[in-house]
Amino acid sequence: MILIAAVLGLMAGSFLNVCIHRMPLGESVIAPRSHCVKCHHAIAWYDNIPLISFIVLGGKCRFCAGRISLKYPIVELLTSAVFALLAKYLGVNTTTAVYMLLSCALILSAFIDMQYQIIPDEITYAGMILGPVLSFALPGFHSTANRFNALLNSLTGIALGGLLIYAIAVLGTILFKKKLKAIGEEYAMGGGDIKFLAMIGAFLGWKGVIIVFFLAPFFGSVIGIIEKLRKKADIIPYGPYLSLAAFIVMLWGERIERFLFPYNF
Repeated sequence: MILIAAVLGLMAGSFLNVCIHRMPLGESVIAPRSHCVKCHHAIAWYDNIPLISFIVLGGKCRFCAGRISLKYPIVELLTSAVFALLAKYLGVNTTTAVYMLLSCALILSAFIDMQYQIIPDEITYAGMILGPVLSFALPGFHSTANRFNALLNSLTGIALGGLLIYAIAVLGTILFKKKLKAIGEEYAMGGGDIKFLAMIGAFLGWKGVIIVFFLAPFFGSVIGIIEKLRKKADIIPYGPYLSLAAFIVMLWGERIERFLFPYNF
């Protein structure tokens, strides 16, 4: 089952690559069919097999010999690894299926945010709608059999996730007003981050979103310092760190929650 999950992850990653390239450009992710971004020649099915085609072609387009970005195999391998880990640690159940879906949204958002410093509303709004719907239909991934409790947990997660990041954005804007003005920014955090954590809360609930909120800055500070020294970057996308924290909660959230919240609320 882990191997099957890994293969499904490769296939999902291939589609995510299409979304990562097209969504920020406002293009359809359905049509036209996959094509080389350099020569625009349509890609045959045998040149579009996840990971394998990249290796066979030597990382180059068959028609123009233009280099294929390493981002494509990286996204496919990452999605495959995430699916395999979810199957290994959570087993084969509806929770794993829901978390695979959430993982796709996280990976998609993280890579778009890294490249464009935006998180498309199509992802966050869809997640904020789908999260409560799935919570009511499949309450098990909220560790309850009660549909209304699961729905309430999802809705509370949306509200709390959005409010937490919004509060930090307001506080950061006040504290770093001069610095923000110097680099041409109006706010300390973008609205996309606010909606993104709200979307994560829709799936992980209020307890999970609190853990993500406090865990993400740890990754952000470590990697952010490295990027600051390496590139002298003033603007650092926060979506990847929220995504990484959310994935950790998916795998080990129940253990962390039992430690942090020993009493039921």
